Amino acid sequence: MGPQVALLVVALAGCLLPARSCVTCDRRVVAALDALEKEYLPTHLAPERHREVMEKIRQTVRDFRDLPDLEDTFLGVIDEATMETSVLSFLRSVRLIRNSDVADDTFVKEFSWMLTLEKAAFRGYVTRFQREDFCPNKCGTMLQLLLWCHICRKHLYLCRKSTDCGVRQINVHEKEDLVLDCELNWHKLSEGLTNYSFYRVWGSNSETLAYKGKRPTLTKPLVGPEDAGTYRCELGTERHGPSTIIHFEVTVLPQRIIAETTSKSSTFVTQPSMFVTRSSTSGTLAEIWHDLSLTVGRAEYPKTENRLRGRLIGLLIWGFVVLIIGILTVVLCFRPGKVIDSMNTWFSADRAGLP
Repeated sequence: MGPQVALLVVALAGCLLPARSCVTCDRRVVAALDALEKEYLPTHLAPERHREVMEKIRQTVRDFRDLPDLEDTFLGVIDEATMETSVLSFLRSVRLIRNSDVADDTFVKEFSWMLTLEKAAFRGYVTRFQREDFCPNKCGTMLQLLLWCHICRKHLYLCRKSTDCGVRQINVHEKEDLVLDCELNWHKLSEGLTNYSFYRVWGSNSETLAYKGKRPTLTKPLVGPEDAGTYRCELGTERHGPSTIIHFEVTVLPQRIIAETTSKSSTFVTQPSMFVTRSSTSGTLAEIWHDLSLTVGRAEYPKTENRLRGRLIGLLIWGFVVLIIGILTVVLCFRPGKVIDSMNTWFSADRAGLP
């Protein structure tokens, strides 16, 4: 059944059958209202008021479909996400009322106010759906699966717009990979799509099929000047012709020039003169001066190291001399007599040894 026939069936069903609210299409909502009537009201409301109150509650819920400020735009259809959000919000509010354990007139007032708030929330959900999620395709043909609230059934809605989704300018350098992406953000949300087909366009009536399949991209490795030109992508549908047509104007730019780096072995030093050898085709004058400065630095490094080592040895020798002088000074200050006796004994021994 096509989308146009489905629209006609829904319109007739809305005239012949009692209209239903979107939230009551969910069994969880129906079960929650039944439990409210059979479990909560018998202990929180006078028996003679049960039927009247429940009829009023159900009628208010059915009135969720009446949105006067949206009657010109709301078609009575929502998507699965909007439906789930509305149902969960309604069930949460019913649960809060039951947990509050209110009774009699207080219950009636609280529940009536809750239904007013939920209807306003539902209006907000519908408004957001129509603004952001209803037929989100800016171009092309989309088949969107929606819930028809009047009959509580899902059908495909045909979002038909211009199949021409424009021309994309693609620049790629020679010897690099060309990637043409035909996927739009709504493609994964659409029903009834088939294959992506990429064509190389040679003229007004001539083109060659380059790829056909489920993958939304075409990749051509190591492109050359002969790959420049016009390409066309077409996404098909099961019944409604092409869903999307995108043209690509490909320009192949000259190959990128990447400067080669010189290995460490290309620079050497001879003493006493220094020569720097570099390839004539790699590097600039600034790079040569940079390598030269590094070479000079490496050549001077051993001299500096030897100079520092000599200074360190000299400091150690002078420190040892100062230490000996300090020890002698301490001995002379604290034991001068013993030192003098030792010196006299030493000199006496020297004189005795003379001929």
